[in-house]
Amino acid sequence: MTTSAAIPMIPLGVVSSDPIRAEGLLGIFDGHSRIQAVNSELRTLLEGDALRYILLDVSTTYAWMDTLFFVRRTRPEIRQIVLGPANDDEVVMRSIVAGGRAFLDIDCELEQVRLAVDTVLQGSIWAPRRILSMLIDRLLIGSATRHSNDLEKLSPRERQVLNRILEARSNREIAEDLGIEERTVKAYVSSLMRKTGVQNRVALSMLAAQDASARALE
Repeated sequence: MTTSAAIPMIPLGVVSSDPIRAEGLLGIFDGHSRIQAVNSELRTLLEGDALRYILLDVSTTYAWMDTLFFVRRTRPEIRQIVLGPANDDEVVMRSIVAGGRAFLDIDCELEQVRLAVDTVLQGSIWAPRRILSMLIDRLLIGSATRHSNDLEKLSPRERQVLNRILEARSNREIAEDLGIEERTVKAYVSSLMRKTGVQNRVALSMLAAQDASARALE
């Protein structure tokens, strides 16, 4: 008789200066099939190398942007999900630049927090598409042709994947849309990063927007 190996749980650090809010955030993930939420002080959570995701409730923190940058400097591989001040476009863009991969208003529904975390676990960003578009426009200033030669090296399938990354689709969504395995999508994403010399999906989105703009002008 054989038994299947248990799927390892993914640790999610939860940080809040308000104990009641911390308990509420932990409760969101009770019974989750993949996530094990752990509450502790920020510096304690950043020790070691097991943690890859962290939910930061910075709604009551004055220097909340400094907190995001601190996490980014200390553990750049950690993906941050941020519960922050009023949902202002400029604030959201600043949080993404500082390392956030999801930004939610403090008054959002608890289910949205869970969905945002699941989205980040899939490798995507949880933010309005208008925000991603604005951010890309800013980052593209002065670099419109930087990677044009690299984009010419892409295969038709790689270009299809790149275009869907621009639409903020997860690996699973891309796989379903193109009729391929999710692991194949991951391989394409790795190939795209290697060919273009970028380090993450946000940079790939920038390249896709850059390419689309250039083609529109031809």
